[in-house]
Amino acid sequence: MMAHKEFIPKISGELPEKGEFTWQSPSNIALVKYWGKKENQIPANPSVSFTLSNCHSITTVKFSKKETSEKVAFDFYFEGQKKDDFNPKIEKFLERISEYTPYLKAYFLEIHSENSFPHSSGIASSASGMSALALNIMSIEREINPNMDDEFFHLKSSFLARLGSGSASRSIEGPLVEWGKHNEFETSSDLFGIKYPHTLHEVFKTYRDTILLVDKGEKTVSSTVGHGLMHGNPFAEARFQQAHDNLSKLVPVLESGELDKFIEIVESEALSLHAVMLSSIPYFILMKPNTLQIIEKIWAFRKETNIPVCFTLDAGANVHMLYPQEFEEKVLELIKNELVAYCQNGHYICDKIGNGAKML
Repeated sequence: MMAHKEFIPKISGELPEKGEFTWQSPSNIALVKYWGKKENQIPANPSVSFTLSNCHSITTVKFSKKETSEKVAFDFYFEGQKKDDFNPKIEKFLERISEYTPYLKAYFLEIHSENSFPHSSGIASSASGMSALALNIMSIEREINPNMDDEFFHLKSSFLARLGSGSASRSIEGPLVEWGKHNEFETSSDLFGIKYPHTLHEVFKTYRDTILLVDKGEKTVSSTVGHGLMHGNPFAEARFQQAHDNLSKLVPVLESGELDKFIEIVESEALSLHAVMLSSIPYFILMKPNTLQIIEKIWAFRKETNIPVCFTLDAGANVHMLYPQEFEEKVLELIKNELVAYCQNGHYICDKIGNGAKML
């Protein structure tokens, strides 16, 4: 079992003068949701997610040595524009990881990032953005310690990404990633995500996720605030236990490809996530009327056609429609004919299960 101390590097020898790396890192969609956390981004319950493919961030980090090495200095550019309002979040992240990345103090970082999807639209942009940044930082570390193996590289990237955004720990690898200590997963840890270690039925390897963009605006309550409200939530303990139980139930389902059970667990998880938001003090609602309209339509369509399409939700109003590849044509027909009317400006994103981040 790896402890956080094992991620403190031993730096010997000269640091490189300058360099540049670019990583493309995906978003992910949780099947079993993580909501509620302890200090240092430790999850209150384990989670498992599908890694996406088309929804991703591309981040370039240019690093060059500077004269003083008191703290990390950086400039951040988002989609080509200098964005100082992102600085506090990045600063906090670099501060949190400083013990594990002491070499960064020697550098000035120029960070350029862009997303393939609307920022803050309830698609986890912090997951793809923070994981891409963590991977770039680890590429710098690997330059200093060239003997680092891939397994350690991935684990530490996930470990660092978690300190920026919990769900980012699940965006390093694919097609499925588990994060958080759980009995069914021997190497699982609260410190990083692990590639799903059990048998995965063929049907899930080409699963589709079509994301209906109900609301592309900023969320009324940020995820950070929402997680914090679990501390006083009367249903918190039951919810954490439910996530543990659902993850146990999901293991045989992911192996057998039993889609009825898969749908039941995934939809129940999505609704439980929003139920704890409704029962927080202060309480809040991130769903919109159109979210509910879409859910009702999916249920009616499934009953009518027996096509195993289900929904899941993140901490936002958008609806992720999950279904096997073979039903893609029929599901897209439903979206074009009936569901697009509930999407903001008729927008939706066609995505599928992916294999994790890649260096460009």
